[in-house]
Formats: sequence, C-alpha cells, structure tokens
Amino acid sequence: GGHSRDGGNLVSVARCRIHSLDAPLTKTRSKKNWNTMTLNSESPLEDRLLALFALLGIERAHIAARGPNDWSGLALTHPEAIASLTLLCPNGLEREAVREVASRLLILSGDRGPSYESIPFDEFPDARVAILPDYTTLGWTDIVAEKREDIREHMFTALTDFSLSLPHTSPSVATEGEVAGITYRIKGLGPPLVLMPLFLAPSQWEPLIPALSKRFTTITLGGPNLGPVVLLEARGKARGYREMLSALFTELSIKPDDRVLEVGCGSGAIMRCLAEKTYGRTVLDGVDINAYLLAEGRSLASKTGFNDVITTCEGSALALPFPDNHFDVLYSVTVIEEVDADAMLAEIVRVTKPGGRIGVICRAVDLRWTMNAPVKPEIRAKLEAEGIGGVAVCGCADASLYRRFREVGLSQIVTFPHLTPFTSSDRSVVDFALPGRLDAVSPEETEQWETARATAEKDGSFFIAWPHHCAAGIKP
Repeated sequence: GGHSRDGGNLVSVARCRIHSLDAPLTKTRSKKNWNTMTLNSESPLEDRLLALFALLGIERAHIAARGPNDWSGLALTHPEAIASLTLLCPNGLEREAVREVASRLLILSGDRGPSYESIPFDEFPDARVAILPDYTTLGWTDIVAEKREDIREHMFTALTDFSLSLPHTSPSVATEGEVAGITYRIKGLGPPLVLMPLFLAPSQWEPLIPALSKRFTTITLGGPNLGPVVLLEARGKARGYREMLSALFTELSIKPDDRVLEVGCGSGAIMRCLAEKTYGRTVLDGVDINAYLLAEGRSLASKTGFNDVITTCEGSALALPFPDNHFDVLYSVTVIEEVDADAMLAEIVRVTKPGGRIGVICRAVDLRWTMNAPVKPEIRAKLEAEGIGGVAVCGCADASLYRRFREVGLSQIVTFPHLTPFTSSDRSVVDFALPGRLDAVSPEETEQWETARATAEKDGSFFIAWPHHCAAGIKP
C-alpha cells in the first residue's frame, strides 16, 4: 500500500498507478509514475486523492461533494477515476471540470439562494438535475440533516444507474486512517462512494451514512487539505487577515491571565493565531456548532503544540454552554452573519464578566470589493459589486453591527471597517472567493479576467480586498 504522512510533509506511495477503464489517459498529470512518486506539502489535491485511491485499491469511484476546490482537479486531470459526480447544492462550479464528467453528473439543489442562482444548468444538458422545492441553501445550511430522505432517494436512483459497470470494493486497510494529508473513514460494502466535505454544514454526511453504507462502501474524507478547513486555515495565515485580527486583539487588550472565548471557532485557526500572539500564556476556549470542524481543529492544535492552552466544545452561539459572567474577553469572527445576530450578541454579553471586552467581525455585504488586475472597467465593476455569499434572515453582515453593539448595552465602543487584502500567495482564499465573483460575468469576460489576473500575478500587483465590519466594546 503506502506510508501515511505522520504530521509532516512527505508520503511515499507504492502501487499508485490508476488505470483507465474507458479511455487512455491524456491529461497533463496522467504520465506521472504513481509507483515511485513522492508527495509533499505542495502536491495538488488530485495527486493526494489518487494516492488514497491506490492505498484503498480503488481504480474508480463515485464522488459526492459540494465545493469545486475538492473535486475539480481530479475531474480535469483524471476524469476516468470518477464513476459519477454528485454535487449537493454546489457553492460554485468549475465549468471545464464539469464538462469532463457531465454525462455522469447529478446536481441536487434547493430552488433559492446563492448556490442555486450560480448554477448554469443550461450549459450541461446531459446532467441529471433534482431540485428541492421551497428550499434555500447557504454555506452553513445543514442540507443532509434537513433533506435526508429527498437526497437519499435521488442519490440511490442515480448511483444505481451509474454503478452498472463499477465493481464492488473491499479495502484491505484499517477502517480509519490518513494518507497524503487526507483522512478517511470507511463503512459498508458495495461500489466505492467517496464523500467529500459539505462546506460548513454541521452534520455533514452523517445522517445519510447508515443508509448509504447498506449499498456502497462509503469513504468519508477529511483533513486540512479538503473542504472549508483549507479556506479557514489559509485565511488565518494570510498577512492581510492577520492584520485585521491584530487590530481587533489590540482593542480587546488581552492579558495573560484573561479567560478568553471564541464563538464559532471552526478549525481553530484564529485561536492558534492568538496563542502565538500571547506566547501560549493565555487560556483559550472555543465553541462551535460544527462537530466536524471541531475535530479538525483539535487535530491541528495537537500537531502545532497548542492543545495544552486551547479547549473547544460543541455548542450554539444562540445558547452558549457557559454560566453568566464567565469570560474576561469574548470575540467572534464572521459568524454573526449566519445566525440571529441580536440573540447571539445577547448571549455573548451574558457570559462576559462586567468590565469584560467583546469584539465581533462580520463580512460587509454593503461595501464593495477591490480587485487589482488590468481588466476593462466594465468587467471590473461587475466583479467588484457589493457582497458575497448569503446572510441568514436575522444575520448581520453590514454596518448595523455598530448599532447593535450600542443596543445591547456595550460601552466604549470602537468601530472600524476593514478592507482585507489577499494576494497571489493566499491562493486558497482567492480561489474560494473568485467563483462567486465570476458568476457575474460572461465566459468571454471570465477569459479576459483570467488573462488580466495572470498579468498582474506576473508583475506582483495582483490582489483582492474583502471588506469587513469590526467592532469592540466593554460590558458595563
């Protein structure tokens, strides 16, 4: 098989050649010798996935996913390894990658929201499409938990048809493990079905795995190279983002003996940033509703040596599992968009000690982006339009954050909007943000933009700047 990566950068892979079942390999990466290849921290995700396939003895598998960054590289370079592709309320499409597998594609989507509005259904007439009526999906919607039976029915029907020539698999490896920085968990018997992360959905695939594993060998993937963890970690390392966090932490005046809580800590990237800033002398607590992200965060904290000062637990921002007047400092970053903002602020105030400091950052959908590349003004205007992503019905993603701080009774309030730059070195963040922007332009304009971006990247002038609203205050 192979040797799992042990918290480092390298993994040697044996028996890693993927054989085509339908056609000769013609893509760029098809000439790599998987018997001798060594992967490192810069290896593309598709190479890591093929290494995993080889370890599990899989030549071809069904893929079910949401975010294009997880599956598009494999579809572009090795489409023969994908028996079918199920996209569940996709948050963006890579058009060229979709075309490689369009004849064996299933798209499941609600009929409202940014996800539905961004899908060019007419470009893929051969795809199977199932619409969930009267259903809005956002990045954090718990899709499988809320629409389990609908999704099960559509997936069973499509995957049964797509499985006609797909052999069953019985991986002769442990039911859980890691290879090439990708974790896997195997359950069931039948044709292989690879389940990739469903972005910020709290339950991920878990409500469906008992049913799916009765017909398929389900292989649930995770790790820092997949799903939202890639974005959260890359964002947390970006210089522009850290500058914004540093400004917030300065306003919060965090001291070594403070008890600090992050609401919506996700994979813990910001907590680890703060642990570095305080030299590991401050006890940090985190809470998040997403068990998947918390598990990824605990693994990352352990690998980076901060597990002694970072503690996390599962819980809702609307019902924090802590007593009144408990924390000296409390902060939250890009979470208040996803919940009832006023209810969340009330909970934050409740668990903060009198005299404690509170800080909140939200995305600013009421401010324009800035994108630097030599492109026509009319294209730039479309790309720099206000807002990105959805906002919950009672969420806050605008300057009302500042008013809400006053209405909840905080004093000594400091308000500071921030334009957060990401450059070519922050590629994971840029690649996540751009598909939502490019939905606003035509394919021809997209091509012009990509040419302009390449020019700007070559001369070092490329960046995108993502607007945020930031506020800090004190509980009287």
